[in-house]
Amino acid sequence: MLVLGIESSCDETGVAVVRAEAGRVAPRLLAHALHSQIDMHQAYGGVVPELASRDHIRRVLPLTRQVLAEAGCRLDDIDTIAYTRGPGLAGALLVGAGLACALGMALDRPVVGVHHLEGHLLSPFLSADPPEFPFVALLVSGGHTQLMRVDDVGCYTLLGETIDDAAGEAFDKSAKLLGLGYPGGPALARLAEHGHPEAFALPRPLLHSGNLDFSFAGLKTAVWTQVRKLGPSMSDPDRANLAASTQAAIVDVLVHKSLAALQQTGLRRLVVAGGVGANRRLRERLNAQAQRRGWRVHYPELHLCTDNGAMIALAAAMRLQREPERARRDYAFDVAPRWDLASA
Repeated sequence: MLVLGIESSCDETGVAVVRAEAGRVAPRLLAHALHSQIDMHQAYGGVVPELASRDHIRRVLPLTRQVLAEAGCRLDDIDTIAYTRGPGLAGALLVGAGLACALGMALDRPVVGVHHLEGHLLSPFLSADPPEFPFVALLVSGGHTQLMRVDDVGCYTLLGETIDDAAGEAFDKSAKLLGLGYPGGPALARLAEHGHPEAFALPRPLLHSGNLDFSFAGLKTAVWTQVRKLGPSMSDPDRANLAASTQAAIVDVLVHKSLAALQQTGLRRLVVAGGVGANRRLRERLNAQAQRRGWRVHYPELHLCTDNGAMIALAAAMRLQREPERARRDYAFDVAPRWDLASA
């Protein structure tokens, strides 16, 4: 079965083709292509939804042609078309949903709407070191920070989530306070390489709360307070130190809660997925802690940590292997800008 996946939830247009084969736990990625809108949104310091939607319209068909050519197949060869139904920006989601359903109707092929976070959660199955069920998943993507118990595809139990800002938002908002460019998270991580992580005593919210929930709004406020104290003449070393201290605080909380989730569930495998999962410091800390305890940590390949079509095609194929009735041919699509993964 060949699945064409289309991702257009925010500021990246992604298209991919995967092949699901009998006897394989995960489909095989044949080709994928991605266009990032970072350059376009940099002038505004963040994503402009209307511009994002218009750019998806311009990019998605050329990317589809490119991916089909690289996969060595024709549009007629595709068996199922998958798209990101939510969560995300409504206008951006409609671009991918509209194209998927139009192609499905024209080709008389079934379509399936995919939960964006399920795509991230399952994306490590495309890596050279795929996980095995069951495992704990740390989802750190955009405005989402969640810990899930994953027993199989579609069998997800929420263990904890953020009660305010997500980890990605803490990175981005702190970067903005430090005068760094968009996207803020990677910029702050790069600057942190030149700073000392213990230079500033920043809070670790809910670190010892006894539950698996997260909170990063207080950390952002603490960074703002330090920026005000340092004033407009903040030196480059102080800026690097504050970036390093901010990153250390976020990583400490993510590592502590992830380890607690493994201990609480008795599981020995952790999957880390989403954009923040590419953070080098987070990977180093988790790998070190897991090695000490004899646990395993799995990540997507670095180029699949951000939003991409490969994870959408993968999630659709893995779902359809278990629930073939999810593929439909009525082509009356909708999108779900807010969508709980547990109900996907």
